[in-house]
Amino acid sequence: MNIAMLIYHYFPYGGQQRDFLKIINACSAAGHQVDVYCLKWQGDKPPAGVRVHIVPVSALSRHVLYQRYTEWTQSALRKSPPDVVMGFSKMPGLDIYFAADPCFAARMQSEQRYLSRVLPRYRHFMAYERSVFAPGSKTQVLLLSPQQQQDFLQYYPQCTERLHMLSPGISRDRCPDGDIVLHRESQRQRLLSELQSAEHSLLILQIGSGFRVKGVDRSIRALASLPDELGRRALLLLVGQDKPDRYKRLAAKLGVAERIRFLGGRDDVPMFLAGSDLLLHPAYHESAGYTILEAIINGLPVLTTDTCGFAYHVRQAGAGLVSPSPFSQRDLNARLHEMLISSDREKWRQNGLQYANKVELFGMAEQALMIIEQTARSLRSA
Repeated sequence: MNIAMLIYHYFPYGGQQRDFLKIINACSAAGHQVDVYCLKWQGDKPPAGVRVHIVPVSALSRHVLYQRYTEWTQSALRKSPPDVVMGFSKMPGLDIYFAADPCFAARMQSEQRYLSRVLPRYRHFMAYERSVFAPGSKTQVLLLSPQQQQDFLQYYPQCTERLHMLSPGISRDRCPDGDIVLHRESQRQRLLSELQSAEHSLLILQIGSGFRVKGVDRSIRALASLPDELGRRALLLLVGQDKPDRYKRLAAKLGVAERIRFLGGRDDVPMFLAGSDLLLHPAYHESAGYTILEAIINGLPVLTTDTCGFAYHVRQAGAGLVSPSPFSQRDLNARLHEMLISSDREKWRQNGLQYANKVELFGMAEQALMIIEQTARSLRSA
């Protein structure tokens, strides 16, 4: 079977990209030919059996770039039709959409950005979302969280039968191994040594590429709000790929530049999960947020926002706190302070470790492969 996979950019450290890589690996391992169409491929070479086609288009604005990408790929696919077309962003012409992005209509409504609706960018993303979800579309949709399902059904109620909920796709190297206490202590010492930090430091971890969406500005403001004595012990560790300049300026303005480390994309994330004191993830919007679940199962207490798809795992596990909508910086500040001094930290840690035995963590790629194969068979018989 020939599968066309459409993704705008591939790089090693994004959640969408990690899911994409797991799925193309599963397809390739099942003996299928995979052709990837992307604007840029960054990182290791694709696995055997996967061909990467760089789409040679450019534009000054993102929405025009995506329109040209769509036009180019649709022309290429007409010349060499695959058995099934799967996309990792909303766009016309998909047989399957992997919902790595939240509902755009819901996001615009929650942010109340009414003036944006007259802009070409808004019309583009709205039209691309409708091409997947509106009545008449046959695109099968793979979802990551109940929140996504709720949002899409609110704005596109007729798409119910095309929605498929997937289990998480946690990487097995993100799971704790062996003696948890010894592992945590050894990783913490390694981390403190790298950071050249004191033993009594409070390590606040944030993981994620795309600092604006992940709410890095919120994290910096929360760090700056801590009382002096506590704040001097706190160190914010930012692990992820993005341009940090504007956030460094904000940190300097708030007087906390010396208490933040911009560490870039890292391959040793398990060390951070094991050695930190708290995961802070106040994203503006997030379809899933794998880092939330990874932190929970490593016994790392979590403070997140309810606009993250996997925030419900924090509540179900009893592994931290969730800041509600509408977002309040003051509320986030207070919850961060509370969590850093709370006597519940060990309880949150133990609840998270126990939660790993209660939920399915690894089935995403295999479930996606099954739906890809089923969709291809349906298209052949149609």
